[in-house]
Amino acid sequence: MKVLILNGSPRAKSNSVALAEAFAEGARSAGHDVETVNVAKFKVTGCLACEYCHTVGGGKCVQKDDMQELYPKLAEADMILIASPIYYWGFSGQMESVITRFYAPGKPAAKKYALLLSSGSPGVYDGPVAQYKSFVSYFGAENIGIKTFCGGSQLTAENLAEMKAFGASL
Repeated sequence: MKVLILNGSPRAKSNSVALAEAFAEGARSAGHDVETVNVAKFKVTGCLACEYCHTVGGGKCVQKDDMQELYPKLAEADMILIASPIYYWGFSGQMESVITRFYAPGKPAAKKYALLLSSGSPGVYDGPVAQYKSFVSYFGAENIGIKTFCGGSQLTAENLAEMKAFGASL
């Protein structure tokens, strides 16, 4: 299976990065082809709602930014893990821009999705989880799991092992 990890953390050594890496390690150990893309390093603006993609664009967005690099990966992935820190009750801004741009092709090809959220505070996950469940349902895809971690010390051996096992279970 081709697994695409979209990591929305702007910090290179963040909790969500380390937890997603543990997931990737587990998935690779199970024989899956895994690619991680740090979308926080991309220059992607949100959807303009211009409808170019669904009128004359044939599923192609009018904006020519770094999302063009991501569209082929979305078209090839069998499974997508969305990994994001939670800042102010939502996905990172970078991840949110990428998610809104899924609109141009209509829906990614992946039939399986998982969500990894990391925050310093408890009780901040409802909005992103609801949004995730909505778009996975709209895509006609399967939600294979939602993992949330909070607090200052998320990189425990137990949490990393949980994510590695989750990746290996694909």
